[in-house]
Amino acid sequence: MLIREAVAEDWPRIWPFWHRIVAAGETYAWDPDTSQEAARALWMAPAKHVYVVEDDTGALVASAYLTPNYDGPAARIANAGFMVDPDQGGRGFGRALAEHILDTAKAEGYRGMVFNAVVETNPAVKLWTSFGFTILGTVPDAYEHPRHGRVGLHIMYKAL
Repeated sequence: MLIREAVAEDWPRIWPFWHRIVAAGETYAWDPDTSQEAARALWMAPAKHVYVVEDDTGALVASAYLTPNYDGPAARIANAGFMVDPDQGGRGFGRALAEHILDTAKAEGYRGMVFNAVVETNPAVKLWTSFGFTILGTVPDAYEHPRHGRVGLHIMYKAL
């Protein structure tokens, strides 16, 4: 697999799985009806460093962004978002991308990383805790899950 910085021309290859994941309404606190233009503005914003994963055939199978979570004196705390094509899950792409993003964040001088809204039923919670993230708190009943009803949103943190 190849992990590299995304270029503008990658968006049409990110959009299909981005849309599928967000439209499912199970893991991201973004509007399931987000348009492609709005999604691109969210994911590919100039302030974000965006990365993609290509498998051995050159197919784009995952993407992530890295950005400061706060401004000013707290700008050394990172935030990131991750998406793996649902058809490619369980093949290690998410774990490899997470390692890459965490290493990149540390190399860029971030002191920690925070996730502001991790749906508590998201299988990625297990991945993040395996990397040493802790759940700082949970906003109860904050997320309308299509299968589980109201579930909480975790705030997760890891020192880098």
